[in-house]
Amino acid sequence: MIWKPTKENINSSNISKLMLKHQFTSYKELWSWSVENKEDFWQETVKFLNIIQEKKYNQILNVDDGVTQAKWLFGAELNIVDSCFQNDDNATAVVFQKPNESVQKITQKELELLVNKIANSFADIDVYKDDTIAIDLPMTLECVAIYLAAIKAGIKVATIVDSFTVNEIKVRLDLTKPKVVFTQDYLVRAGKSFPLYEKVVEAEAQKVVVLNTVKNKDFSIRDNDLFWDDFLSDNSNFISVKQSPQDCITILFSSGTTSEPKAIPWNHTTAIKAASDGFYHQNIQKNDVVCWPTNLGWMMGPWLIFATLINKAAIGLYYDAPLSADFGAFVQNAKVTMLGVIPSIVKHWKNSACMETLDWNAIKNYSSTGEVSNPTEMEYLMQLANNKPVIEYCGGTEIGGGYITSTVVQDNIPSTFSAKALGTDFALLGDDHQETKKGEVFLIPPIMGLSTELLNKDHQKIYYDDTPEYHQVLRRHGDELHQLENGYFKILGRVDDAMNLGGIKVSATQIEEAINQLEFVLESAAIAVAPKDGGPAKLVVFYVENNNIKVDEDFLKSAQKIVKTQLNPLFKVSDLVKIDVLPRTASNKVMRRTLRDSY
Repeated sequence: MIWKPTKENINSSNISKLMLKHQFTSYKELWSWSVENKEDFWQETVKFLNIIQEKKYNQILNVDDGVTQAKWLFGAELNIVDSCFQNDDNATAVVFQKPNESVQKITQKELELLVNKIANSFADIDVYKDDTIAIDLPMTLECVAIYLAAIKAGIKVATIVDSFTVNEIKVRLDLTKPKVVFTQDYLVRAGKSFPLYEKVVEAEAQKVVVLNTVKNKDFSIRDNDLFWDDFLSDNSNFISVKQSPQDCITILFSSGTTSEPKAIPWNHTTAIKAASDGFYHQNIQKNDVVCWPTNLGWMMGPWLIFATLINKAAIGLYYDAPLSADFGAFVQNAKVTMLGVIPSIVKHWKNSACMETLDWNAIKNYSSTGEVSNPTEMEYLMQLANNKPVIEYCGGTEIGGGYITSTVVQDNIPSTFSAKALGTDFALLGDDHQETKKGEVFLIPPIMGLSTELLNKDHQKIYYDDTPEYHQVLRRHGDELHQLENGYFKILGRVDDAMNLGGIKVSATQIEEAINQLEFVLESAAIAVAPKDGGPAKLVVFYVENNNIKVDEDFLKSAQKIVKTQLNPLFKVSDLVKIDVLPRTASNKVMRRTLRDSY
């Protein structure tokens, strides 16, 4: 199945505004111009998005310290949150639904007043400009407001996924040392309550502000902690703290190839990259409703906030798991126009047929990220809204958005990417470091939003050292792509020791460290295996048995339990394979590609 854009689709798109201005007749021409004239492209994009600056930039791009340390909007003073409140006061800013309740809406003015109250409240708990807070919450109205309020007040936000185990929360708190953590009492999913505040306390949070969501439970907190209602100020006047575009606004975490996650700072320009992708590629327009089930701890959480609000649209938030017809009813009743997914969710919808009686005609397009998708399942998704395109979208936390994508001005072929993202370029190189149609992705800086530092690792070493020689500086990324005969692309997975499981990036090392604690395991190697017909990868673990210890237990169940307990309850070990010896290189590195090929 192929979705073909009509003239109306093309003419009403945000991309066409730029094409018309420059009299380009194809996306390819527009993209070429956007990378050959990056300064002009980003200058015009900043204008399209109406990014508010207290003091306008001297240079749209400064590379005095080299392209790896590019500074965008150089010399400007701004606060990106100001650009999130440019719609009409009475326009819907957030549409949301709590479990067993009806759909609610708040206007832009109401959201802005709540943000200002929170921003005024920080001083009462001794949190000031340049301090750090952490947020460990599901995506709720309060979560969005706390996030925006902190940035508005010049405070950095460390974001933590609400499903993480105590170990993973503690790692992130130890790395960022926030003065206070915002969380809630319980996390409710599919009628079950899971303790959230309790996990944050166990992770040794210094101080916690707690939203009390389950009113009928007897719930107490530590003496040093505060309930939300006691924290919140009545003062709804607050002027944003202006900063350099390079100042950190958010600290996100991404698992690379080592056990400790990379602490990646986002600055004000990273938000512009997210908003520009939303504008051009997801085609978000004024008063659209954008729903993407995610969390603030994943890059798509902050992406959703900036890409939606800067484009004057409304954020759609559903307060439960997006797996049942109740979520589908929210999509229908909130009149969602752009629905983001991860392929695992679509697979569940297809297998359960739970969305088939609903009216999703308001949807203009979908977007899919986080995992390799399956064409059959994406075709199924398209039909749930009477043949609407799926914008495949792939990037990274270090990018603030995508490097490869689909568009609404090109034919949409399920599970393929039609183009490189605007303003973004990459080289595809084989093992011999020559250009190829099937190989490893190397980004070509500078790109707006691309990270220039890590808080806990050597940025230069991780991304630039020992990259192949090329006529431009190359930046390591780790994805493997295949460019098809029609020029479109397919993602094949990762070439490094990272993997995507259920839309979550994790390093093989983290999985192995957990598995190696089991008595029957001498050593192990974790790999992600793609199904033959495409789609989300499965986690497979090879292990060498410890013959000195005889235990009577279900080995697979033990492996599944320790991964869920120590890393993430959403991770599932699909298979456990006994092997006599792990294949290794001369330098003793496990050859995971050999294991993948042999499975």
